[in-house]
Amino acid sequence: MLSYTYGERVPTPCALVLGGFDGLHLGHRALLAYAKRARLPVAITTILGGKGRELFTSAEREYVFAEAGIDVVYEIPFTERLRETPAADFLRELSEAVPARLLVCGEDFRFGKDALGTPALLERHAACPVHVHKTVKYLAEESGRARKISTSACKNFLKTGDLSRLNACFCARGQDFYRSAYFVQGVVEHGREVGRTYGFPTLNLSVPAEKLLPPDGVYGGLASTPQGNFPCIIHLGARPTFGVKEKKLETYLYGFSGDLYGATVRVYPNEFYRPIEKFPSAEALREQLERDIGRLKNVL
Repeated sequence: MLSYTYGERVPTPCALVLGGFDGLHLGHRALLAYAKRARLPVAITTILGGKGRELFTSAEREYVFAEAGIDVVYEIPFTERLRETPAADFLRELSEAVPARLLVCGEDFRFGKDALGTPALLERHAACPVHVHKTVKYLAEESGRARKISTSACKNFLKTGDLSRLNACFCARGQDFYRSAYFVQGVVEHGREVGRTYGFPTLNLSVPAEKLLPPDGVYGGLASTPQGNFPCIIHLGARPTFGVKEKKLETYLYGFSGDLYGATVRVYPNEFYRPIEKFPSAEALREQLERDIGRLKNVL
């Protein structure tokens, strides 16, 4: 997979899928599936930065996009200049940089200053055929109506801790779980190593500031490491039992022994277990962790 930054020239003719693409939910994957039918290298635009934190960081997107079989990623940093660029100018600059033979977008795709660029504008002015895909809807509301899958909906599910519905948006199940589910990627760094003293050594992950995280708490999940995949307990937040107020992400890998310092690890929280609490002693915390481990059978 090749990556280019806005303004750089892409040398290969391609089917270009347009959007912000903070990860790949079911709607995004429908666009990709159509683009692949063109039997051309598939390119995708992705917006970096902008409003709020991101579901997936640039490094995380690299993994997600590669797993989805994307050939070219065209990264567009969200700058003041980009925000003020009229839709027609943006389309011209994009056309000059990317030799697209087909453009694919969703019917709600917008671009350019004040979001005035529309699929209809693309169809009128693009130098190649344009396919506008219908919005994917499948999340049932209490009213019985379907709901549009969108990045903003995914972010709301994450912010409220609804990991089940979030991962349903990503179609994260079975063998595709590690390719599509929400995850947190970080480098294992040295911590205080207190967990070793009561039998639960943990990995401390450095998490980029732009990463959108679920609410503080203790979760059950899975971890993907260079030494294999493991069920895990994930602690996200402060550590009041030991008087530590700093928010950290720590994870205990069930069945793992070894050294992962400096390694890149992906952690997939998928079930909320309990809120952060202060235990009267390390022994009381150890007993609770034993109970947490008993629940990991739900993620195996």
